Amino acid sequence: MATKIRLQRHGKKRKPFYHIVIADARAKRDGKYIEKIGTYNPVTNPATIELNIDKAVKWLQTGAQPTDTAKAILSYTGALYKNHLLKGVAKGALTEAEADKKFEAWKKEKEAKIQAKIDALANAKSKSAADILATEKAQNEERAKAIAEKNTPEVEEVEAPDAKEGSSSEEE
Repeated sequence: MATKIRLQRHGKKRKPFYHIVIADARAKRDGKYIEKIGTYNPVTNPATIELNIDKAVKWLQTGAQPTDTAKAILSYTGALYKNHLLKGVAKGALTEAEADKKFEAWKKEKEAKIQAKIDALANAKSKSAADILATEKAQNEERAKAIAEKNTPEVEEVEAPDAKEGSSSEEE
């Protein structure tokens, strides 16, 4: 039986959520599957991927073929890299301890990149919120000035009679 590692769609319209499954190649997309090895949520930024890497590697070693999207997800999570390292161990190119050490170093680096992206997105969001708040405050101040100018009564200057004229009228 030919097996595939593929995505099984769940969720609702415009909000997809996928299960990463091992299924017979002849089975329907959302039909019967052999084993569920993870989930994938593309709606979040960055996309949320939960994958049992050991099960994925086991299925890759037994001959399961990933679809294009599943292959990208396996590569992103490191399952393909771990499979590659284990093939090197089987050929005698490196020991299992070296392979584990290389995989853990790669995993730490990948997690650091993901965390950097999350931090950059959070900083951009807070910066945009601060910019919006600053422009809103400026607009409110301009409106307040315009309203204050509109509501203040215009005072016409009344000319006071000259003191000299007043003294001359009192003398008469």
